[in-house]
Amino acid sequence: MGHREDLLEGAKRCLLEKGYARTTARDIVAASGTNLASIGYHYGSKEALLNIAFLRVTEEWGDLLTEQPDGAGDDDGAPRSPLDQFRDTWERVIDSYGRTRSVWQLQMEVVSRIDQDPELQKTLAGLQREGRDGLAENMLGIDPEADPEKARVAGLFCQALLAGVMVQWLMDSESAPSAQDLMEGLKTVLDGRVR
Repeated sequence: MGHREDLLEGAKRCLLEKGYARTTARDIVAASGTNLASIGYHYGSKEALLNIAFLRVTEEWGDLLTEQPDGAGDDDGAPRSPLDQFRDTWERVIDSYGRTRSVWQLQMEVVSRIDQDPELQKTLAGLQREGRDGLAENMLGIDPEADPEKARVAGLFCQALLAGVMVQWLMDSESAPSAQDLMEGLKTVLDGRVR
């Protein structure tokens, strides 16, 4: 790897270990084995590097959570129902919590900073729109190309749910919802039993 890639990898490690606000340029240099001048040369500023590193961390986390398991159908080869696909995806999200807690914490920290960083806010807004399609497809089986409006509103729902579940798990994992809880809640809402 060259200095550019080394800096990016070092910045990703620092973000996950220290968070956004506590990561210094010297931390990144130490983690990457590069020098201070490399940050400015390759990325312009520490903040620009951290923003790119944050996006990469988030993309990698999203890829991990939306990977479809081998044999995505039922035992008899039939495709899973949308509710089963929803529950299975949430099981992967929740089961990953122990391994990815630092990513969840980082996301909450970065969201709290967007008012202070208009460039980050602009970048995240674009990625958030892209993320909706991926969530709609992977959590609910909706093809964004075949039905873009349905994917958009389903993606909005999934993003809202993801943020809420993330906060609950960070605050109190003992009482946070399970994948089964989320599926049962969704079924209850769909059945019209909530008044």
